[in-house]
Amino acid sequence: MIRAARDGDALLLTIDRPDRANSLTGAMLSDLIGHVSRAEDLRLLILTGAGSRVFSAGADLDEARAGLATSPLWENLSGAIAALPCLTVAALNGTLAGGAMGMALACDIRIAVPGASFFYPVARLGFLPQPSDPLRLAALVGPARAKLLLAGGAKLDAAEALAFGLIDRIAEDPVAAARDLAPGTAPHVAAIKAMVPATP
Repeated sequence: MIRAARDGDALLLTIDRPDRANSLTGAMLSDLIGHVSRAEDLRLLILTGAGSRVFSAGADLDEARAGLATSPLWENLSGAIAALPCLTVAALNGTLAGGAMGMALACDIRIAVPGASFFYPVARLGFLPQPSDPLRLAALVGPARAKLLLAGGAKLDAAEALAFGLIDRIAEDPVAAARDLAPGTAPHVAAIKAMVPATP
């Protein structure tokens, strides 16, 4: 399930399925898209996962085999996040894997716990990444490192991800660190964000 907690002009969305490594079903993706699409007048949107080990392992395996792995829902979600005028932060409480990488790449900022790991095993599983993911990934880490992660199947720890530029900060409590961001008003944050060139 997806838990939504709004505090004034800040919205926290939590992927809450820790017994299944916060893997995402089609219904959960649709729920996330709905929350993001309905977000209005926000200063800050934070995405996180329940538990202390995994942000999200990507698609639920049963639903992935039934077609979720290639569903347009992933691209719809990342596009909706990227289009928001507010500051968007992926507060990565643990491992980020597979299709869940797209929503984190679409955020403005990524903050991870020290024990987080990162991998996108599309080549190993015989799938292609969603169309916008390689573009956003390459904009952050460069073309060679994007190929290392996508075609090479490399797995990064938090220190490597920070050095690569995949994440922007390491914090013991990424949600608390995210809440400290965007101190201005929603229009002010949106105006500043609009002045910074966007990733693809």
